[in-house]
Amino acid sequence: MTSAGRFAPSPSGELHIGNLRTAMLAWLFARSTGRAFLLRVEDLDRARAGAEAEQLRDLAAIGVTWDGDVVRQTARGPLYAEAITRLTRAGLTYECFCTRREIQEAASAPHAPQGAYPGTCRNLDRAELEFKRSVRPAALRLRAGVAEFTVTDVLRGQFTGVVDDFVLRRNDGVTAYNLAVVVDDAEQGIDQVVRGDDLLPSTPRQAYLASLLNIRIPEYAHVPLVVNQDGVRLAKRDGAVTLADLAKTGVAAGEVRDRLLASVGLPGGTLGQALPAFRPGALPREPWVWTPKAATTP
Repeated sequence: MTSAGRFAPSPSGELHIGNLRTAMLAWLFARSTGRAFLLRVEDLDRARAGAEAEQLRDLAAIGVTWDGDVVRQTARGPLYAEAITRLTRAGLTYECFCTRREIQEAASAPHAPQGAYPGTCRNLDRAELEFKRSVRPAALRLRAGVAEFTVTDVLRGQFTGVVDDFVLRRNDGVTAYNLAVVVDDAEQGIDQVVRGDDLLPSTPRQAYLASLLNIRIPEYAHVPLVVNQDGVRLAKRDGAVTLADLAKTGVAAGEVRDRLLASVGLPGGTLGQALPAFRPGALPREPWVWTPKAATTP
């Protein structure tokens, strides 16, 4: 199977420059290591009409190209179901009937690790199961055998994070992100995952799940985010931060691309022209601050 990297946006709206910077870095990581570069649309949940077309347009505008067809998660249900069946047959899943409020209140107890599901429904007896099934539909959780798991990140070194009994399938029947991303990456031959460092805390869960499914754990590189002047992760509310909005202010896509390349110490021009100078070890480790001035100053 082809060795590959990828970019996997959710089609919830236009990509802002933080998303575009991550896509650019994922492309550079993949191409610099001789990998294919794939594009996957993670549309299981937050899909907005027209957003996918906008995102593909903007990626092309800054020179991010991909190999093969775009893959969409909504077409991959049988793969997720097969993985869940394997885990269930191995005794590694259980039904959970907790509401979000119940989970939040239980997780606030002093003995519970921060962000971890406390196992409320882990050992329900038959009578409890039957009663709870009559009240509300169940989510399906992983019956984890560890409390934490360690991954190695190209930029951050070893990282150990919490592994709890996380959701595999929501109670509305939708496959949860942590399962879908593991199955997708394995099926597509993706062995290099480059994404924003806000996703690093969830990575031990995904790597542990991959180990249970006998899937090779990919190489990870979690890159710093783009933030606003207050140090908060960039969002559409920060003004002209998408290519369309920047174009209205007279900033062309090529200028944005060059500014993004400069933010990681690379020369302007096409991504192909910047590729020979790309060195993962030389990448900044701190967030990059986007300001209105930065948008127009090389």
